[in-house]
Amino acid sequence: MRSAAIPVLDGRGALAAMVACQIGLHACAQGVRLAAPLGVLALGRSAWSVGLVMTMFAVFPALLALPAGRLADRRGYHLPVRIAACCALAGTLLAAASHSLWALCAAAALSGAGSGCGMIAIQRSASRLATSEAGRLRVFSWIALAPAVAGLFGPMLAGVLIDHAGFSSAFLALALLPAATLLAAQAVPAETPRAAASPNQGRASSWDLLRLAPFRRLLLLSWLVSVSWDVHGFALPLLGVERAMSASALGAVLAAYAVASMLVRLAIPLVAGRISGNTLLAGALLLACAVFGAYPLLHNAWAMAACAAMLGVALGVVQPAILASLHDVAPPGRHGEALALRSMAIHSSMAAMPLLFGALGAAAGAAALFWMMSAALGAGSIQARRLRPRAA
Repeated sequence: MRSAAIPVLDGRGALAAMVACQIGLHACAQGVRLAAPLGVLALGRSAWSVGLVMTMFAVFPALLALPAGRLADRRGYHLPVRIAACCALAGTLLAAASHSLWALCAAAALSGAGSGCGMIAIQRSASRLATSEAGRLRVFSWIALAPAVAGLFGPMLAGVLIDHAGFSSAFLALALLPAATLLAAQAVPAETPRAAASPNQGRASSWDLLRLAPFRRLLLLSWLVSVSWDVHGFALPLLGVERAMSASALGAVLAAYAVASMLVRLAIPLVAGRISGNTLLAGALLLACAVFGAYPLLHNAWAMAACAAMLGVALGVVQPAILASLHDVAPPGRHGEALALRSMAIHSSMAAMPLLFGALGAAAGAAALFWMMSAALGAGSIQARRLRPRAA
């Protein structure tokens, strides 16, 4: 028998507050992602030290994802988000006070953990703002817009302040972002406590979710999309160097991707309800498959920018579609755990895959990376068509 109904959050400003909270946490992490490596180099440390700091951004969110997911399922929105914001706030203040390698490592770990763990609680609670598939797709299109906005704002803020006021001022300014998250969180209504879980459900392991075939399929697709982001960011500069493209041309290509990704997330609410989430997901993966296959055949910066824009459209659609589908395939009351497993897969990939990309790129070239990713995305589009919601 199905468990007690999951409460739905209300409040006109709840979604806007959640988007603001995620922007604050994610922009802080992205700003630290720029400032911390530059701080390490300013100390005269080696490239290995830079790699150590960057690893902190992925390792700690992966380690803390499951506890964060369980906490969100038990306590709702506010406590996990407050803990996440306090972690990010502590990390940035520590880096502002002590410009040393260990402080920069701590800032990376705490801001990364704050962004990753806060995102789990935000996405879990956002699913309660809608009661239909189309509604969830609209909600998650706005939620998915937050990282894109934060990815532009956070590094820009950090870079300008580092150049004009120094590292301490930059970290202090970044500390204002999680502080703003603490304030914005107050606009999210508290959830009505749901009925206590049954004894058997309370003893269920998070790994039992992997026994659900639709969840496994969706987790694979989510990981595949994460890998495709990483491949694009890693292999595009290599391909550009092979094509003798300038740095400004490569920057324009990446900018086309970012702008298209943001615009399509603004457009998703207009088409939600007219097309199913599975069809949207399968079509987006197929478009990404075609783009990755075409990239190595192009030699003109404008053509590559057009490809990047199409990839931004495809991958910009995928994340809201995956998050909306996750609500359907996860058991009631365990959406936080499901999001946590997704976060673990993504952050573990972020920590390990660049080494594999480097080995493959050195052995086979950048074009081979694009074509292998194209084949994987094509297979993923077939899996997306087979997604089915959990049985009631």
